[in-house]
Amino acid sequence: MKLMVVLSRFPYPLEKGDKLRAFYQIKELSKTNEIALCCFTHSWVNNKYLKELRPYCADIKIIKLSWFRTIVNLLLAYKSEMPFQVAYFYQKKAQYEFDEYVIQHLPKHIFCQLVRIAKYTEKYTVFPKTLDYMDALSKGVERRVEKAPFYLKALLKKEADRLKSYEVRLFDWFDVKTIISEQDKELIDHPENKQIKVIRNGVNMDFFRPNPIQEKEYDVVFTGNMAYPPNVDGAEFLVKDILPIVQQEIPDVKIIIAGATPTKKVKELKSKNVKVTGWVADIRESYASSKVFIAPMRIGTGLQNKLLEAMAMKIPCVTTSLANNALGASDKSNILIGNTAAELAAAIIFLLKDKVMNDQIAQAGHSYVAQNFDWLTFCNQLNFEMKESSQHPTS
Repeated sequence: MKLMVVLSRFPYPLEKGDKLRAFYQIKELSKTNEIALCCFTHSWVNNKYLKELRPYCADIKIIKLSWFRTIVNLLLAYKSEMPFQVAYFYQKKAQYEFDEYVIQHLPKHIFCQLVRIAKYTEKYTVFPKTLDYMDALSKGVERRVEKAPFYLKALLKKEADRLKSYEVRLFDWFDVKTIISEQDKELIDHPENKQIKVIRNGVNMDFFRPNPIQEKEYDVVFTGNMAYPPNVDGAEFLVKDILPIVQQEIPDVKIIIAGATPTKKVKELKSKNVKVTGWVADIRESYASSKVFIAPMRIGTGLQNKLLEAMAMKIPCVTTSLANNALGASDKSNILIGNTAAELAAAIIFLLKDKVMNDQIAQAGHSYVAQNFDWLTFCNQLNFEMKESSQHPTS
């Protein structure tokens, strides 16, 4: 099937969740489909990144967005009902380029990732289309309101409300709707949200393998894109609230916070007990260098890929109920769950002091992701849904 994949970012390198999801979906879907990839971006893509996708794509189109037009759109959007996420990415000149690309390839199906670029596909009712909501973006923005600075609260509340309405509006534009978890599915406020197909993320077990040789230089590791607000909040929560409690039992505990583009707030967390790495060439080294992984997430939505990766590498994991809802692991069986600083600190202390339980949780977590998070299975499910809609279009 001729499949056009439409993304708001080029899906490489894999330092963001949407890129990782898109990359592995393209990789698996390319086995039975001819893929034309269209990406919208404010900067040109490095040729070495293009090389990573070329084996899986018959053609790749990069549509360059104007920063000037983006700023104008955001200002105009303030008095409209358009979500700022959409205004940030949508430009008329880019629409013309996209239209030409569609005419050039005449796909049998259009696959669009994330609501923020869905508007580019609005007019195309002749082609069956799939929208990957990925997660309930409106809820993720809403959860940021409480912890946001006072001057951003009203703006974030407005954006959450707009996104909630927009997510509902988009539902009827697409033949197939997908999302990453059951909890996110329920948060799409459409009366027929049960039609949304849950397509989870997988983990590359061949890449994220246990490394028993590497020295455990750190006690606790937290990874992720450190400019992403839920990760910034998690890093601050870890260092400012959880760490002092752990230090009462283990004064010399060492923490590593690893991930691209750390904000000023994250960089300021650095101390003799806390290392902030910024971008790392191979994130596996950060996982393998630590005795315990923590995902202290208090805001955000979706499935935490960092948990899948750590569990695949046999690093025992500690997380919150919010992060585990999409993962579905079992507390005290293959993961440890806590919601307060005291609960999360107690879980860390327990794993650091009890080597037997550390090993047991690590092994059980590894088995859990190996059995339940396979990219091929989920991508085959996605492929089936798209082909069914292409054979029996509803629009």
